[in-house]
Amino acid sequence: MTKEPRDAPQFYLTSPAPCPYLPGRAERKVFTHLIGLRAPALNDTLTQSGFRRSQTIAYRPACEHCRACVSVRVVIDEFSPDKTQRRTLRRNADIVGEARPTRATPEQYALFRRYVGARHADGGMADMNMVDYQMMIEDSHVDTRLIEYRLSPDLPGADADRLVACCLTDRLADGLSMVYSFYEPGFEGRSLGSFMILDHMSRAGAAGLPHLYLGYWVEGSRKMAYKARFLPQERLGPEGWTRIG
Repeated sequence: MTKEPRDAPQFYLTSPAPCPYLPGRAERKVFTHLIGLRAPALNDTLTQSGFRRSQTIAYRPACEHCRACVSVRVVIDEFSPDKTQRRTLRRNADIVGEARPTRATPEQYALFRRYVGARHADGGMADMNMVDYQMMIEDSHVDTRLIEYRLSPDLPGADADRLVACCLTDRLADGLSMVYSFYEPGFEGRSLGSFMILDHMSRAGAAGLPHLYLGYWVEGSRKMAYKARFLPQERLGPEGWTRIG
């Protein structure tokens, strides 16, 4: 009889909960733990299979009657920004991004609170305190960095070197995965969410990585519509990754 290794991943199924993307529907997730020396390789394999990471948990939707959540990854070598995306890059030319070790700071947390309060006040993160935020940023057994985006230190006045956005990012064998991002809600006109995606594509390309993983795209969800604008991309379905665009 073949025995499983003692550290082989064990998978679990959550109870039904209200779907955050499609009103009136329930969601369930399958999940496992990402801990120990095998965590980086397991994170690679699971991400390529449609899982997402949250701290030391890898999860994916497992809804009985719904397959709306679709994993999306952008094809880096063939991507060319469209007119709107080029405008976003120009609009944010005064922002500098820097990869830092995953250490939570009060400055980051204050920005996170402003973002959640403005964009997701009724969501599951609305009650996160500094300790919760610290766990989200620092609790990882995989190759993770926090990209801080600041206004140029050369700007005059109080805006110089101001923190305006952050993205928690995993490096995988075949790409970068944007785990969670947040930004200054008062900067709506800058399209900072799209700007961070464009910046991450440049970072992946510079590192010779073929993909940027954007998480789940949900057709019919306004919150997720922006992900469909980054083409060409691949979407994970029953037959594997399918190219779009």
